Amino acid sequence: MNIIPDSKWINSLYERERKKIEKRIQDSVKDKNPESLYLPASYILESGGKRLRPLLVLLSAKAVGGNFKQAYNAAVAVELLHNFTLVHDDIMDNADKRRNRLTLHKMYDTSTAILVGDGLLSVAYEYLLRDCNGNTKAVLSAFTKGLLEVCNGQSIDKEFETAKNVSILEYFDMIKKKTASLLETCCKIGALLGGGGKNQVKALSSFGKNLGIAFQIQDDLLDIIGDEKELGKKIGGDLVEGKKTYLFVKAMEKANEKERKFLFNLVKNKGINKKQIPAFKKIYSKLGVLEEARKDIEKYSVKALSSMKIFNDEDKKIYKWLTDSLISRNR
Repeated sequence: MNIIPDSKWINSLYERERKKIEKRIQDSVKDKNPESLYLPASYILESGGKRLRPLLVLLSAKAVGGNFKQAYNAAVAVELLHNFTLVHDDIMDNADKRRNRLTLHKMYDTSTAILVGDGLLSVAYEYLLRDCNGNTKAVLSAFTKGLLEVCNGQSIDKEFETAKNVSILEYFDMIKKKTASLLETCCKIGALLGGGGKNQVKALSSFGKNLGIAFQIQDDLLDIIGDEKELGKKIGGDLVEGKKTYLFVKAMEKANEKERKFLFNLVKNKGINKKQIPAFKKIYSKLGVLEEARKDIEKYSVKALSSMKIFNDEDKKIYKWLTDSLISRNR
């Protein structure tokens, strides 16, 4: 009889696999030379995190009838890819902190950070190839496409910084590339390595894409309503940096002339003074965009889980737990 796991069992599974993944991630740059490259690489990888992306690789391999052993190296690869993007994003945003620690270019210098990012990407490909077995072209193609989409999304996000107006459709196009494409890639690679069929690969890819959209909107929301200690960064940081988030774009579309003029200060001044953050939050609340964000997070979470209907009850339960834990997070 197939026993559907409870949340305690799933949480135990997650913690066990997260520890295994964590060790492999640290080992990927351990005791390597030159130290000028790999010590800074160790620093960025020690910052931790939920390790969501590698977990998606493992779970996707399992969902199609494979096992975790077929995808551990690929799981490491996607986390290294993710950290490559974070290092370069922090440089472009001139960010001081990530997860309550100095960003790599602040801890060392910009040249070192660029090189470390490139090194992490190279090691990622090295690890990915270790798990390829007869499907190398498909796996490498999915990984490389995901990388290119992330770069495309980051480029569009940078374009937004100087754009006077960004529509909600343009915003969604950007986050589908910058954030959702990597989660989609994790699920697709795991499914391919686990020997999944065409429909299974497509379903898991859809799950990852829609979860990624929900995840990014949640991230935008937390920047305004989150807990500073939990987030590891200042509340309202996106506003200070002049980012056109879901909340800002929605607010600009719904605001009256007076409100729009005030909000436009973010565009005109390429960011706002931190003292203005409460005023922006007040407008967001008044216009209902905080509630709209919550509704869209729920919408895309439901859409993600609807992709799992072709899988067994155990896997549905695991993916439901994963989705709920992400959407209810406060960091």
